[in-house]
Amino acid sequence: MLNVAIIGLGRWGQTLVASVQEKSDLLRFTTGATGSRAKAEAFAAGAGITLKDSYEEVLADPAVEAVVLATPHLQHAAQIEAAARAGKHVFVEKPFTMSKASAEAAVAASEAAGITLALGHNRRFHPHMQRLRALVRGGELGTILHCHAELSSPTGLFLPKGVWRTDPEQSPAGGMTGLGIHLVDSMIDLFGAIEAVACQSVNRVAPSGAEDTTSVMLRFASGQTGTLLAFTATAPVFRFSAYGAKGVASITTPTLGGFSLEPAPTAPGQPAPAATHETLAGFDTLHAELEAFARAVRGQAPYPIPPADMIHGVAVLEAIVAAVGRDRFVPVA
Repeated sequence: MLNVAIIGLGRWGQTLVASVQEKSDLLRFTTGATGSRAKAEAFAAGAGITLKDSYEEVLADPAVEAVVLATPHLQHAAQIEAAARAGKHVFVEKPFTMSKASAEAAVAASEAAGITLALGHNRRFHPHMQRLRALVRGGELGTILHCHAELSSPTGLFLPKGVWRTDPEQSPAGGMTGLGIHLVDSMIDLFGAIEAVACQSVNRVAPSGAEDTTSVMLRFASGQTGTLLAFTATAPVFRFSAYGAKGVASITTPTLGGFSLEPAPTAPGQPAPAATHETLAGFDTLHAELEAFARAVRGQAPYPIPPADMIHGVAVLEAIVAAVGRDRFVPVA
């Protein structure tokens, strides 16, 4: 059993804890630290978590083998490097860091220390995403022409001005750090390197004034194209589609529970083969990613997001932020 500390016990930190506490034979949260201790004490007590006064105190605890970072985005890089110096394995929520340079430094520190470094892109672990990956890599969709992804949430309708999630330094380009970065990661996983992006991001209704409507065009090194939509002020929606010469495969619903495959015709004037539609309910991607982290720490299997993908995802995010309002494509570093 891996003894883990949770750093950050806001809504998402508590969600991560709840996904595995007393539900996993591989890891358990024993310790924690948070910036709002009074708000987290009741939850921590109920979950059997001992709260420390600081991150530094957590890192000094020899009983803690690993840390899970559910903290503001700009803190990630320094916190990863501090954990590496302390010899603690790290699972960090997305976005990995906020610049390519800091991502490279965090990876270098982790590799030098010999710790396991994992990134919280939970959608990679869903069986429907794994099936789509197999279709793409196996060539069953043919040459990929385009991918389209969209992810939306109503959270921006209720977040006030002044909290870190509406701070443009912590959360630039609207919903990119909270939503769109997941779509970028899935695109990198399935289709490889992204070489250039264009972006428009505006505020339409969010009362904080934060950008709530973000759209991105992407160009891949392979030659295919892509589009991405991230909205923070509407109903929750998820869609991820790959358009290939042999057919279109799509994942839908916020839980990724819907899957469809629509083959293209194989000859002129002939009807296309019948489409398939499937549903899978109840799969917990957070549980899956945290157990994958525990297995990686124990040397049982590598964590499925390689450091190169972590760094490239941040480089793409950095380019998207730089592209906002420029009305042209910006190259990815």
